[in-house]
Amino acid sequence: MASKLSWLQSRAVEASRLAYKEGGKYVKQLVEQNKHHVQEPATAEKCLLLSKQLFYTRLASIPRRYEAFWKELDQLKQTWKNSQPNEMNAEDAKTAALFGLELLVCCWAGKVVGRGFTFTGYYV
Repeated sequence: MASKLSWLQSRAVEASRLAYKEGGKYVKQLVEQNKHHVQEPATAEKCLLLSKQLFYTRLASIPRRYEAFWKELDQLKQTWKNSQPNEMNAEDAKTAALFGLELLVCCWAGKVVGRGFTFTGYYV
């Protein structure tokens, strides 16, 4: 156990050295590649405007996402109703599993929001 811990520690030190040495180059390259996304002048007012635009754009997309959710649920119901259990293929099973996971995540997010964005309880 101690040898694995020392090995893990040496690997972490090696990774941090690599990140320190190459991180600056990577960030500069990333900024250069994406400088067309940068807003000039970079002021607090511009940041506030962009954050408001993002918020209201997301808010405006809720009805479309809500309709898509119910449409997806109806499709899943029809698929479930029209097929026999032994006729269900892997793709239908994956779709049902992903839909169930989506519902679980939505319920979990609702719980977190309801608690005032505190992460306590069974899901941590």
